[in-house]
Formats: sequence, C-alpha cells, structure tokens
Amino acid sequence: MTVRPPDGPSDAELAAADTVAEAAAEAAAADPLATTIPPGRPVGRWADLRKRVVSAVVLIAVGGAEIWLGGPSFAILVVLLTGAMVWELAKMTAPDHENTPLGLAGIACLSLGITLVFPDPVTAAFLLVPALAIALTDRRDRRLSSLYSVAIMVAGYGLIDLRMTAGTPAILWLVLIVVASDVLGYFVGRVLGGPKFWPAISPKKTWSGTLAGWVGAALVGLGFLVAGYGTVWLIPLSVLIGFAGQMGDVWESWIKRRCGVKDASTLIPGHGGVLDRFDALIGAIVALILLGLALDLPLPGPVAG
Repeated sequence: MTVRPPDGPSDAELAAADTVAEAAAEAAAADPLATTIPPGRPVGRWADLRKRVVSAVVLIAVGGAEIWLGGPSFAILVVLLTGAMVWELAKMTAPDHENTPLGLAGIACLSLGITLVFPDPVTAAFLLVPALAIALTDRRDRRLSSLYSVAIMVAGYGLIDLRMTAGTPAILWLVLIVVASDVLGYFVGRVLGGPKFWPAISPKKTWSGTLAGWVGAALVGLGFLVAGYGTVWLIPLSVLIGFAGQMGDVWESWIKRRCGVKDASTLIPGHGGVLDRFDALIGAIVALILLGLALDLPLPGPVAG
C-alpha cells in the first residue's frame, strides 16, 4: 500500500501513474531499442526519422544547388562547413574551453582559404595549422584530435579541388556514394539488425547495414556506368570509396565515445552536428585523394563512344 502525505496526490492519481510506468516498462521490454518520454509514450527505433528526413531534404537542396553552381559559392560553403567541423571537434575534446573552439574554427577557415587562394605545395602546409593549434592546447586525446583535424582540412580542400578539376559528375558521384551507403545502411541495419560491425566503437552499426552500404555504393557506380560516365572499374572503386566512408563514420564514433558524447553538436536536427552528417564524406574524400596519389583512378566523366 502506498503511503502519501496529506497534501499529496490522490490514490487514483498514484494508481494512474503506476499504470503508465508499467505500460512504459512493457513497451521497453517488447522493443529493446525503444525509449520513453513523459508521460510514458514509447519512442521506437524510427523516432528520429522525421527530423532526419526534413534535415536531409534541406541539406540535399542546399548541397545540390552549390554543387551545380560550383565556383566561389561552393568553395565558401565548404570552407564554412570545415570551420564548423573543427569547432565541433575542439568543443568535444575540450568542453571546458569557451573561446578556444571558436578560435580554432576561425583558424581552420583562414588556413583553408589561404591554401585555396594561393595554391602551392608550400601553402598546402597551412592545412596543418589547425592540427598544430589543437596539439598545443590542453584537451582530451590531443594526438587523435590533431590527426582527425588534418583529415577534416584535407577533405575540405579535396572537395573543392575535385569540383574544380573533375567537374560536377565526379563530385556528384562521390556524394551519392556516401548518401546511398548511409541510407541503405540505416534502413537495412534498423530492419534486419544482427551482429554488430564494431560494437566497441560504433555500437549501432551492424554487418547487415554495412553490407547494404556496399551494395548502395555499387549501385551508384553502376548507374554512372550505364549513363555513360565511367568504365566498369568505377563499380569496385565505388564500393571501396563507400567502405572508406563507413570507416570515416566509425572514426568519428570512436572520438565521440572517448569524449563521452552522443553527438558532435546539435546544429542539424535529427543528425546531431556537422561532423555527424559529413564524417563519412571525410573518409571518402581522403581515401579518394590517397588513391589518386598512387593510381590513375577512373573518375566519372563522359566516355567517348
């Protein structure tokens, strides 16, 4: 029997609260992935889908327009996104620092801008300036954070360079690989579940979702091949780039787990931060750059008949 103070809730109110709690417990037991929000309404595995879709539509609209426009407009967008990602990285690894993350974001934007305006092997060293600044400030995992900041800066430069040198087909191919891999991996992983890909680092990523991401990347390569924008080698390259994107996602998940945070920030509703949305793109473009230094890659482009 529940004992209540004279001015407390009535027995009927207490009974109703107990009923709600029991219903919430039963819902959680029925679906281990479900959580509850007051007053006990279950939030299942698709709870974030609406926000993710709305945010994705906005991102696709803005990103698609900028990819089509190219030039300074696209470069400015990438520079700002790069600065935002460095800001999130700095904030995650040093949450007690109030002004340092913003300062590092400014350094990242300025360094990338200098590298773009004055393209030269010497000025390319400016891409390392944010990593040096991170290494010299007191924060968690300075070496890992510095290395990841280099990947962010290289990815920002690589995206702009790819758009300028290889044109719209190549940058569109890269983005579609990341999107297809992420979308198929999300839905197949949520529906099929199964063994985890790397539970110690990314507890939500499953083998079913990972394999589905490879299939999505292959389909993108096949689509460009059928459209006459590549050779047959574009299909295995697409799968490889898709896998690199997944590793970019895992890398960022590793940093977040070490920092004890769920999202890099709350800048993008349903997706978390800019890093949470573009971590796979970082892995994909860095892998493409490294492969391009060693091989003559069959990037998408009109194939002569």
